[in-house]
Amino acid sequence: MREQLKTAVILVNLGTPDKPEAGAVRRYLNEFLSDSRVVEGKGPRRLLWLAVLKGIILNVRPRRVAKAYASIWEDDSPMRKVLNQQVSELILVLQERFGDKAPEVYSAMTYGQPGLSALLEDLKQQDYKRLLILPLYPQYSATTTAPIYDQIARFQLKQREVLDIRILKSYYNHPSYVKALADSVRAFREEHGGTDKLLLSYHGIPKEYADKGDPYPQQCHRTSELLAQELGLSDNAWMTTFQSRFGPAEWLQPYTDKTLEKLPQQGTHKVQMISPAFSADCLETLEEIAIENREVFLNAGGSEYAYIPALNAAPAFIQLLSELVAEQAGDWLLER
Repeated sequence: MREQLKTAVILVNLGTPDKPEAGAVRRYLNEFLSDSRVVEGKGPRRLLWLAVLKGIILNVRPRRVAKAYASIWEDDSPMRKVLNQQVSELILVLQERFGDKAPEVYSAMTYGQPGLSALLEDLKQQDYKRLLILPLYPQYSATTTAPIYDQIARFQLKQREVLDIRILKSYYNHPSYVKALADSVRAFREEHGGTDKLLLSYHGIPKEYADKGDPYPQQCHRTSELLAQELGLSDNAWMTTFQSRFGPAEWLQPYTDKTLEKLPQQGTHKVQMISPAFSADCLETLEEIAIENREVFLNAGGSEYAYIPALNAAPAFIQLLSELVAEQAGDWLLER
């Protein structure tokens, strides 16, 4: 019988400040926006960006962002609370599925706490040999998933004997993911009724990044198409938009807020919003989509606006995660 090597699953999300306070937000934004994957540029362009970041953005933006976080904060950040719940629920499902061979499950953030790099070091000290990394981004982007690869590469560079690490790159078209999204829409409509149009709003990236080959927009559109097919929606009953743009450069279009401004004049007075790129509700969904964009739509003449929550720790999403573990690491867990 072969030795059962210590195996762990790590769920990774983007990150969040430690507190809804300007100082904590400043530290988080500094780490996040200093990453050259997030804001690209080399040479003078890079130096100019860092000067703007340190000299202007980190002196102006944290107070306003902290206020937005405070509006959705309870005893912790919503993203971190959901991530911890996802870990707890996945542990139970994996124990049912794999019994005493079930892996341990940990949470990590690319930026902020609990940090991925520190967790990797800790797991190595605990003699873990095999790690499955599950980025909680259904659609791959160099701005979100790639920084996880970067941190793991930097960790492995320091090891004499590297760990056996597998990373799930994306799951934007996984049947169980699409079905989980569809079931969430169906359940919401059973309780709240239908609508004129379903908007699928994804976090945007600069158009320049897509032009250079980032596959993110194509994967977003494919998720939308599969979801619309699963729900049996006609072409005019849904559309894909992109939110959360930052700075003066052109980002992926159509923009969510600009679309909401136009829809009432085009005869759409009731909308439901869903953000399929987010596996956990966070600032961009609870404040930007659920509050800010609601005001945009109603002020433009809309009559009904509703946000369909992220999958969070819904049983269907936890089941998807367990399937991904089985698909990506089943050979580790079932070997004898």
